[in-house]
Amino acid sequence: MDFNVKKLASDAGVFFTRAVQYTEEKLGQAEKTELDAHLENLLARGDCTKNWTEKIFRQTEILLQPNPSARIEEFLYEKLEKKIPLRITNAEVLGQYMQDAAKEFGPSTPYGSTLITVGEYQKRIGAVEREFIHASAVGFLNPLRNFLEGDWRIISKERRLLENYRLDLDACKARLKKAKLAEAKAAATPDFQETRPRNYVLSASASAAEQELRVAQTDFDRQSEVTRLLLEGINSTHVNHLRCLHEFVKAQAAYFAQCAVHMQDLQKELSSANDDTFPNAFVGNPSMSVIAPGPSPLSTAAPPGTSPPGRTSASPGPLDPVVTLKIGEVKPPATGTRKAKVLYDYEAADVSELSLLADELITVYTVPGMDPDWLIGERGNQKGKVPVTYLELLS
Repeated sequence: MDFNVKKLASDAGVFFTRAVQYTEEKLGQAEKTELDAHLENLLARGDCTKNWTEKIFRQTEILLQPNPSARIEEFLYEKLEKKIPLRITNAEVLGQYMQDAAKEFGPSTPYGSTLITVGEYQKRIGAVEREFIHASAVGFLNPLRNFLEGDWRIISKERRLLENYRLDLDACKARLKKAKLAEAKAAATPDFQETRPRNYVLSASASAAEQELRVAQTDFDRQSEVTRLLLEGINSTHVNHLRCLHEFVKAQAAYFAQCAVHMQDLQKELSSANDDTFPNAFVGNPSMSVIAPGPSPLSTAAPPGTSPPGRTSASPGPLDPVVTLKIGEVKPPATGTRKAKVLYDYEAADVSELSLLADELITVYTVPGMDPDWLIGERGNQKGKVPVTYLELLS
């Protein structure tokens, strides 16, 4: 390689001079030109904007793509200016696995058909997620990236130039001060043999230092103005990022709304399928079993010896016994009553329910239109609703 020795030596000299200047400034042994308060505020505001924009950008990337390997791959494709290959989402992968499993288990079985249905909806959710990721990347991530890699790089470059001009200005001030001191010292202690030549040289040196100072001051003032104008543009950057933030929230709201719609449709399909598969709580294996027929605030049954399922409040549905049944008027059917063993203590929430004690035996039965997660329980003259997840039905 062809090295420019003179340039290398010059750069090394400048680096050494800058290091000496910084050290003297830190020690308070050198004069430092202070920026005006307005420019200092703009610099602080710019640094704050850059730091928080960078954090928001990185965390949004993690939100949209939690896999770090995938993010690195996308970064490399972007730097190589190649098209990023289509990547399926985790929900779509899960949906495909469910449908493949259904083929193995038998699509005509209840489990297999349910896997097919759930897998299809998982794919739909994955497609919605992919649209959300794309919209967020275009409408929110790209503007943040453009600021960090475009506008802020320009601002940083101009700030470095401003710092160099400030150091040059301080160096010129130091040389002028040194020349003035030498000239004043020579005037105070004249040498009668060489007075005129030495005074002439010192005066010329001071004049040259003054000229360099004027040039350095002009360059510094001009660069200060350029940097100030760029930093004042941060306000327009905030306005642009605000608009992009609204777009991000809009895309996120649409994503969650579509996911909610898909989940509600899926629940409806599963509910209708469950009604066809399990039309009555007593149809099935007559041996001992713990029944958990469907999603319910009390449908999470714990094994014996552990804490009972928690109770969560929920608004009564259209078929809730509180709304459609009057416990005092309920009569046991002629057939269909069974004995049940209580697994956990249960405290009645209202007068329509029956309190239970662990290990006791009660008679239970269901009535038309009743929530499948509840049964009517009788103990002597007492009667009320009981949750099926607290019971073990006996044959």
